Amino acid sequence: MESHVTYRSSLNIKHFGALKFLNFDQDKSGEKRKIQMHELEEMRNQAYESSRLYKEKAKKYHDKRIIQRNFRPGQMVLLFISRLRLFSGKLKSKWSGPFMVKDVKPYGAVELEDRNTKACWIVNRQRLKPYFGGEVDRLTSTISLGNL
Repeated sequence: MESHVTYRSSLNIKHFGALKFLNFDQDKSGEKRKIQMHELEEMRNQAYESSRLYKEKAKKYHDKRIIQRNFRPGQMVLLFISRLRLFSGKLKSKWSGPFMVKDVKPYGAVELEDRNTKACWIVNRQRLKPYFGGEVDRLTSTISLGNL
């Protein structure tokens, strides 16, 4: 047991000698570490502030470019078709309809009704635009994926 204690104390003395040789002062290194931690915290705060400013500017830009679309029940509208198409036609219209606005719900939701089938569904108002008349192609096409 005594040899273990002497070995441990001699090891500590060796480490202390090595630290003294490297001119290592615990107080100075502690102060240096505190300064580094403060600098890191300052950089983190600057990054947070920069991110907050960027998000504010992006939100202002986005909100400025949003077109306010207000619809009322009974109004005729066209619906934007946003589904993935494997064989999209370049000249084919991306709008379908016309549909009748049945109800306007809060936060941008609009309930539509198809006059022909009497089917109703709810969509976001950003996918709609007013219908002013004229002919719209209501034909649907089906593509079989079995032969591919």
